[in-house]
Amino acid sequence: MRFRHKVIELRVLNSSWRVLERLLLVLGLVLLAIYGLALAHRQISSRMALQSFEQTRQTALLEAKSRAISKSREEGDIDFALWSDKRVAAYEESLGSSTDIPIAVLAVPRLHIKAAVFNGTEDLTLNRGVGRIIGTAKPGQSGNIAIAGHRDGFFRGLKDAEVGDTIDLVTPQRTYRYSIESTQIVNPDDVSVLQPTSRPSLTLVTCYPFYFIGHAPQRYIVHASITGFDEFQREISHPGSTVKKINAQEDKR
Repeated sequence: MRFRHKVIELRVLNSSWRVLERLLLVLGLVLLAIYGLALAHRQISSRMALQSFEQTRQTALLEAKSRAISKSREEGDIDFALWSDKRVAAYEESLGSSTDIPIAVLAVPRLHIKAAVFNGTEDLTLNRGVGRIIGTAKPGQSGNIAIAGHRDGFFRGLKDAEVGDTIDLVTPQRTYRYSIESTQIVNPDDVSVLQPTSRPSLTLVTCYPFYFIGHAPQRYIVHASITGFDEFQREISHPGSTVKKINAQEDKR
């Protein structure tokens, strides 16, 4: 009889342990599920925070671009009247891109042209300004400075260029003034217009015809020479002149 009671007690005890094991297993699974949900929630929250930050940053950039464009229009820094819609859109998009510091500002007052001058003629460069053709003289140097721009953007106004129009090339150190002497139309492979000159000169290059649909077949060239030649010569020949020091620093770069 006692043996039977012992057997029954053992069975009840074993049954209780099995129930406890199952409860502990279920509890463990629940805890694991809660932990997994917590990790997932943290990752999702982190991603949402990053996305929110990126959206805020993009919104701020768009607002900054919009303010910059509005300011340019209001202050008359850039005259968009003759620009194509495509070129205006490219300019606006370029404002949000990483850019180099301009080396100068080019202005043709009578033609309402004003543009930042950068080194090089890459697409982004010509979307946000005009570009000095690499290999030609730098602002402040004697020789031929060649600058390229889009015919449906910054250089659209060149279609009305006339002999005697003044062109200002403004650097951080001083303003160099040029006077237009001639214009000509050449083929794209004619690089003679980029050759060095004995007198400090400025050559503006854009595509031609100005309203041609597609890739324009020719190039429109504006030739200008510096005014105040004697003063310029004294400046670059003086051993302690600012321009000479600047050129020496640029050559080391």
